[in-house]
Amino acid sequence: MRILVTGGAGFIGSHLCESLLKQGHEALCLDNLFRGSKRNIYPFLNHPCLEFIRHDVVQPILLEVDQIYNLACPASPVHYQYNPVKTVKTNVMGTINMLGMAKRVKARILQASTSEVYGDPQVHPQSEEYWGNVNPIGLRSCYDEGKRVAETLMMDYHRQNKVDIRIARIFNTYGPRMSKDDGRVVSNFIVQALRREPLTVYGDGSQTRSFCYVSDLVRGLEKLMACEGITGPINLGNPTEFSILSLAELVKDLTGTRSQIRFDPLPQDDPTRRRPDISAARKLISWDPEVELKDGLGQTIDYFDELLRAEAKDS
Repeated sequence: MRILVTGGAGFIGSHLCESLLKQGHEALCLDNLFRGSKRNIYPFLNHPCLEFIRHDVVQPILLEVDQIYNLACPASPVHYQYNPVKTVKTNVMGTINMLGMAKRVKARILQASTSEVYGDPQVHPQSEEYWGNVNPIGLRSCYDEGKRVAETLMMDYHRQNKVDIRIARIFNTYGPRMSKDDGRVVSNFIVQALRREPLTVYGDGSQTRSFCYVSDLVRGLEKLMACEGITGPINLGNPTEFSILSLAELVKDLTGTRSQIRFDPLPQDDPTRRRPDISAARKLISWDPEVELKDGLGQTIDYFDELLRAEAKDS
């Protein structure tokens, strides 16, 4: 098939493009390179079935495709808060443009939503039936509410125009090709540890997250896209819960660093607990994550170690 991946040069998007190429599909990798990087797609940039398109989804584009994975949007607070209006536009106008394309060419479209639609949840773990606890005027709302509107648009295009949609709510994902400065906790800890800097823990570190390795997530996205008659939303994430402090200690052990842990104030609206209920994913698309945190962190540490060494050599 001919498959469009918006945000295709990003962390998750590049892994998805690579997987699609390995399956024999033609992958259209669309990215404006605000946070994505051609470095992420270098290993397969010259693949005969890859087409790279530098474009911003906020602007309309005409393409002929069979499927659309709409992943375009900065996913870390540092970057989506850098230009919050642009973040909202990407989520709303970008989704409208992709849905318009899907309607025109009768393509199936998958929206990469997020666990952030649950906000600081009052229900634990979070199932798809939970409506969330989101601050609509907070610093994170450009992303949280933008993704919630994107889900609304998906459902309305489905109900009104019969567009074939899928909605995936993605929980914390990590792995190679994460940006070293994206502000997410896994990359922060690993880069700080490798640089022998203090590991920054916000609050007392008792807040929890669930960490899904990128290959598991990509497999889940592909399974959801392939299933018939399921619109979602479907939670995709690892249901094993870790405190941020325990993650910091694990990264210290795996890197062998002598870095200390530094405690800083908790950012506004930072969720205290986050863990997916993946019962629907298990039942409807037969998906379960397979990579243990220790194993996935080992591969991610190797990636960042090689990246930092290469940058040090070039400087």
